[in-house]
Amino acid sequence: MRALVVYESMLGNTEEIAQIIAEGLATDMVVQAVEVGIAPSAPTVDLLVVGAPTHAFGLSRPSTRSSAAAEAARTGRAVVSRRFGIREWLAALRPDGVRMAAAFDTRVRKPRLPGSAARAALRRLRRLGISCPEPAMSFYVETAVGPLSAGERDRARRWAEMLAKALLAANAPSRR
Repeated sequence: MRALVVYESMLGNTEEIAQIIAEGLATDMVVQAVEVGIAPSAPTVDLLVVGAPTHAFGLSRPSTRSSAAAEAARTGRAVVSRRFGIREWLAALRPDGVRMAAAFDTRVRKPRLPGSAARAALRRLRRLGISCPEPAMSFYVETAVGPLSAGERDRARRWAEMLAKALLAANAPSRR
C-alpha cells in the first residue's frame, strides 16, 4: 500500500503536521510527504492526504499567501510553500490513480473562526470522484504564526494511524 501526503505550509506548522501524519501512516504503508509545489499532478496511490493552513475561512489564495509571506518576513521566518497552494494543485489534479483521500488543515484555536481549508479540500476531492470516507480534520495552532497547540502532534499521529487502519480494512478481502 502506498500513500502520498501533499501539504501547503507558509510558516511550517502545516508541514510539521504533514510529516507527523506521514510517520503515522508509515507504520502500515510506504509513504511520501511532499510540499505542494513539487507534488505530482497524477499520483498513483492508495491514499492521498492533503493538508493546508486555513486562510480567510478556507483554502489559501495568492492574496492570502502574500499576506502570510509578509508576516513571515516580519517575524524572520522562511516561507515553506512559495509557488502555489493546494487550491491550485487540486484544480490541476488528475485523480485516476487515487483510491481514497483525506484532508486536514491547521487553524487558530481561539478565537474559533468559521471555515476550514480541510473541508474545502475534501469537497474538491469528492467532486473529482475520489472516495473520502473520513471527515476533514483540523489541527490547532496558538496564533496565526504558531506554534502548534499542546497535544496536536499526538492527535495528528493518532489520526494517521486511524486512516491507515481504515484503508487496510477497506482493502481486506470479504469473508462471505
